[in-house]
Amino acid sequence: MSELAVPASRSEALAPMDLNPMGKGTLSRKLVLRVAGLVMLLALLLGTASTVAVRHQLIANVDAKLATAMQSPDRYYDTDRKNFGDRMPPGTEVGQIIMMVSPSGDQGRILIDDSEQLATTVAQQLSSFSSTEPKTIHLDGLDKDYRAASRPTPYGTQIIALPLDVVNHSLKQLVITELALTAAALVGAILLARALVSSALKPLNRLAATATEVSNLALDRGEVALPQRVADADADPANEVGRVGYAFNHMLENVEGALATRQESETKVRQFVADASHELRNPLAAIRGYSELTRRSRDEMPQDTAFAMGRIEAESTRMSRLVEDMLLLARLDNDPSLDLTETDVVEVVLNAVSDAQVAGPTHEWSVDLPEQPVVARADALKLHQVVANLLANARKHTPAGTHVETRVSTDSGNAVIMVIDDGPGVDESIKDTAFERFARADTARAHNQEGSTGLGLAIVAAVMEAHGGSARLDSQPGHTCFTLTIPLV
Repeated sequence: MSELAVPASRSEALAPMDLNPMGKGTLSRKLVLRVAGLVMLLALLLGTASTVAVRHQLIANVDAKLATAMQSPDRYYDTDRKNFGDRMPPGTEVGQIIMMVSPSGDQGRILIDDSEQLATTVAQQLSSFSSTEPKTIHLDGLDKDYRAASRPTPYGTQIIALPLDVVNHSLKQLVITELALTAAALVGAILLARALVSSALKPLNRLAATATEVSNLALDRGEVALPQRVADADADPANEVGRVGYAFNHMLENVEGALATRQESETKVRQFVADASHELRNPLAAIRGYSELTRRSRDEMPQDTAFAMGRIEAESTRMSRLVEDMLLLARLDNDPSLDLTETDVVEVVLNAVSDAQVAGPTHEWSVDLPEQPVVARADALKLHQVVANLLANARKHTPAGTHVETRVSTDSGNAVIMVIDDGPGVDESIKDTAFERFARADTARAHNQEGSTGLGLAIVAAVMEAHGGSARLDSQPGHTCFTLTIPLV
């Protein structure tokens, strides 16, 4: 099923857009998120680098203390220099481990926090350690990290390990501080970037508002003025946003010039059509008059001459109708104002259907009317012409015996007139352009010898638009419906 409504040349007005700056898919959101991501990446990189540098420095300090301890081992031995004393000598690091492994593999005493049981567990893990360079090890018995080194002596292998508790604690505090600073920097970057981006994109929002105003203007016909322009401050070609505004203003100037040229051309064409139609009425009336005069003596004329005079009369009559239709459309284009009065739509439809019955006795005509009067604010003569055009259209373009029904009703404050027939339907070639001027099918619905000017439905659309109403077509094989709507009083 195809449906065509007139007037339908303009789409619905575009409402002003209340855009959420941080809405999904907005440029503001993308810029803010990218700035925030960049800040977070830089903060993480700087934090990681500083953490690595601080750890390296702290480990270097521990290694220096370990080297000092390894250079003066004698202070750890007892008086017979065969084992350690009972306690750590003065100046020893807290948590420092001292161990001696004899050449035979026997473990000497290990001094660590005066805990023999813990020392035994640690000694088992340290006994296999051998490295003259400081290395970081994890002692399971203490569940701590140590920096350890070994040194061969005449009495065996000496192993010294310094705890990394201070190093690990310092690094933990540093990481926590860095994460807190990163979070604060990220929040600050988001707030600052949002404010800066919103401020920077305000000219684009003002440009969008101007474009919305222009898009809601009636540009399809008539004289068009485009006073809307982007402000000079937003049309500075020295920056990217200003270049967009400058280009938009230039485009509006070109569009305004093109619309003015179009209107001037249309005005000339309409004036020419109106003048030509008006001037053609008199010679056509004379031709029709003289051709009708010849009817009295056509029996005395040669057959060819009589046939030619009949054709002249028929074609002059058809051309007169065409001229009248063109003159009516030209007048509606130049001055669409009508003589609007309170009009009984039911009465107009009854008169039009009565005329159609006389003109098309081979068709079946019926009406479906409400019991109450339907009063609309309309030009009675023009409304009658519109209904008559639709009934004539059904009569001309459907075969004899076609049923044509005319209905009148009300809907949502409008008077509704429907002309329905069960003919073959509107031809597909003109279904979408049926209300345009000179729209005629090559083969469809042409079941009448009267012919068509192609202006009947154009007049219907123009008159309905002048009334503030509409005309709509719904057609398929076996069902064609023209619907007219006019505001009620």
